[in-house]
Amino acid sequence: MSTTSKTFASQADLEEKQISFDKLSEHAYAYTAEGDPNTGIVIGDDAVMVIDTQATPLMAQDVIRRIREVTDKPIKYVLLSHYHAVRVLGASAYKAEGCEQIIASQDTYDLIVERGEQDKASEIGRFPRLFRNVETVPAGMTWPTITFNRKMTLWMGSLEVQILQLGRGHTKGDTVVWLPKDRVLFSGDLVEFDATPYAGDAYFQDWPQTLDNIAALQPAKLVPGRGKALQTPEDVAAGLAGTRAFVSELYANVKAGAARGDDLKTVYKATFAELEKKYGKWVIFAHCMPFDVTRAYDEATQFPDPRIWTAERDVAMWRALEDV
Repeated sequence: MSTTSKTFASQADLEEKQISFDKLSEHAYAYTAEGDPNTGIVIGDDAVMVIDTQATPLMAQDVIRRIREVTDKPIKYVLLSHYHAVRVLGASAYKAEGCEQIIASQDTYDLIVERGEQDKASEIGRFPRLFRNVETVPAGMTWPTITFNRKMTLWMGSLEVQILQLGRGHTKGDTVVWLPKDRVLFSGDLVEFDATPYAGDAYFQDWPQTLDNIAALQPAKLVPGRGKALQTPEDVAAGLAGTRAFVSELYANVKAGAARGDDLKTVYKATFAELEKKYGKWVIFAHCMPFDVTRAYDEATQFPDPRIWTAERDVAMWRALEDV
């Protein structure tokens, strides 16, 4: 195994990323950063929706600056594709821009109640660079003000915005935003492109079918959770296929090892070595693999639902698997 650093998770990841702000349609923009978490923007007749907020209010200010280059409409809506801290803790920055509602699935709301505080501490410890000026995050959680089950339609003037739960995958609360008129989809972390899916809170057996449900909408363009905006049907198909292959191959390897009676560390070493051949160059591969294999091993053995990650559990897991 050729991990180059034993520094916990991505504490050694300090390199700044190049930001891109791409127009996908009359109503849709993508804020991407070379494999860091993406933000989506929907511009309706009289308002703006931001999909995933960035990790801190300071980082959200750069998103707002880009939005203000193309529209002065109020940012009335923030949509949370799921509950992870890196996606939601910048929400307070949008209040000054007119934010009236924070929308999430009921499943996402329930996860914030159950494990939001632990997840926040865990993620900040894993990825310090993604939480620049974390002291600007207000105390407490980012709480949705509107929740839904399965489907919600928001009309932003004449623009139809479908907010959908198409199945479990990255988390049980995963939510996508679909613009049927423009055929643009914002997937959150259900889809990644040239970036390793984080699966520490995943449902491996469900995830491929959820990707098939996204494909059934036939999006012409797609904004993944990480990686560049996918601006052709061919790129969209590649993003879906790559994510599906990674998730399926990882789970198959882990499930086979568990069936043999191998312990977690043995399964991790073997799975890392096998997947590194094909996916080792993807962004955050070495960071994600311990969490991904641990969750897959749990699902293949005795835990159908993800266990709660804490900062303490993170470090204990990392040391056990990485021989630190």
